[in-house]
Amino acid sequence: MRTGFGYDSHRFVQGRKLIIGGVEIPSEKGLAGHSDADVLCHAIIDSLIGALGRGDIGKHFPDTESCWKDASSVAMLRNVVEIVDTSGFEILWIDSTVIMEKPRLLPYIDSMKKALSSAGIRADVINIKAKTNEGMGFTGRGEGVAAYAVCLLKKS
Repeated sequence: MRTGFGYDSHRFVQGRKLIIGGVEIPSEKGLAGHSDADVLCHAIIDSLIGALGRGDIGKHFPDTESCWKDASSVAMLRNVVEIVDTSGFEILWIDSTVIMEKPRLLPYIDSMKKALSSAGIRADVINIKAKTNEGMGFTGRGEGVAAYAVCLLKKS
């Protein structure tokens, strides 16, 4: 068995879509980033890469490479799930938390699970929680979004 922990954060900006967990969320602002800036996918990616002991998301998807510019984070996650599979591991569980004040994410969580499962992770092993930060810190002030994820892998 192996566990991995992932974290990501991005700031809000005008002129971008807000994509979280592979789902476009109606919002006046989106997240700044080289790819689509999907904080939830990025945190999950980091947890999986960490469980394999293979560095972090920046090592596999550097923002210096143009091929990742505006890339779908679900496609990036699919790439990492393939690495997990070819490394001889199976994803047993992913638990994640997205922290932001607005918009509320509860209505989109089932759609997020479905989008994440399109990357090759069974929807029944994905848990997504949406939290606010009660007005504290950069997430509480509405300046950005943070996400955390932990995964459990077992040798296939």
